[in-house]
Amino acid sequence: MTMIEIKIELTTNKKDKPTINKLGFGQFYTDHMFILDYIEGKGWHDPRIIPYQSISLDPAAKVFHYSQTVFEGLKAYLTVDKRVRLFRPESNFKRLNISNERLCIPSINEEHALEALKQLITVDGEWIPNEPGTSLYIRPFIIATDPYLGVSSSKSFQFIIIMSPVGSYYKEGIKPVKILVEQHYVRAVVGGTGGAKTGGNYASSLKGQEIASKEGYSQTLWLDGKEKRYVEEVGSMNIFFKINGTVVTPALNGSILPGITRDSMIQLLKSKNIPVEERRISIDEVIEAYHNRTLEEAFGTGTAAVISPIGELKWKNEKVIVNNGEIGEVTQMLYDTLIGIQNGSLEDPFGWTIML
Repeated sequence: MTMIEIKIELTTNKKDKPTINKLGFGQFYTDHMFILDYIEGKGWHDPRIIPYQSISLDPAAKVFHYSQTVFEGLKAYLTVDKRVRLFRPESNFKRLNISNERLCIPSINEEHALEALKQLITVDGEWIPNEPGTSLYIRPFIIATDPYLGVSSSKSFQFIIIMSPVGSYYKEGIKPVKILVEQHYVRAVVGGTGGAKTGGNYASSLKGQEIASKEGYSQTLWLDGKEKRYVEEVGSMNIFFKINGTVVTPALNGSILPGITRDSMIQLLKSKNIPVEERRISIDEVIEAYHNRTLEEAFGTGTAAVISPIGELKWKNEKVIVNNGEIGEVTQMLYDTLIGIQNGSLEDPFGWTIML
């Protein structure tokens, strides 16, 4: 492995840290950030850690006009013995490069990116909260900075990492959420950018989220973009159903984000000898399972919440109540196990975690 030399400029004006009860999610940011520049012909260069600050871009920068950008989300945790632990960061940087390929962004050196992250965490390690359910959320992202309005790939980019101390995703413990199945709009189609983690996917999902919120639902369940029949994902999460003893999740088809938490859950289920299938599943199959009382549990998975149990789905004019609106046994087990691995209270038989 070739080493990366990172210039470090420490802040002379440290910010006050928020109290635990005010953390929320993504509202506060640590004292420093990492930046790496790219110019065509020179490649990625000038890695540096600097005080957290605004960035200056030309109004014509391509990121503003053509959404040439990708991002990731991961977390650092304080373990029960006060050590810093990362969860599957190599998978995040690998997925970032997959997104880069789809958005015509030059690939990054994944080992260098991980080393940069480790150094940034070392500099701002005091920002990691130590209460149960809290963590340091990490947002690596790449933006196109070329000031040219022609529709073409940018010739310059910036790779930036910022970090935010976050509280528990749930204010009063892990509670089932209500999900509205979207009938009109679609999030992505096969051949599009649904399998990449890019800002445009999330912008196109906002309308569905707005509609769901107005009806009193937490998030939107998206169906496929061609037939509007097959289940894809929920807002910023992948989705799972437990039907007649088997856990089913939509197979990755190019329009569904390959979630790292999703993959972790599949591995956990297999390790517990719980049947799990990755396949196409229609909303009609879900509704039928509800009617014949074989729909036992439903949950979404993602970095922010780990697991969001689903207590209700609304499809057209029908409300589908899952497990009496309560968290299911398998859902609870998966949540407890993954949280335990992440915070070090349980062993990590999968080799998912990295200690700093």
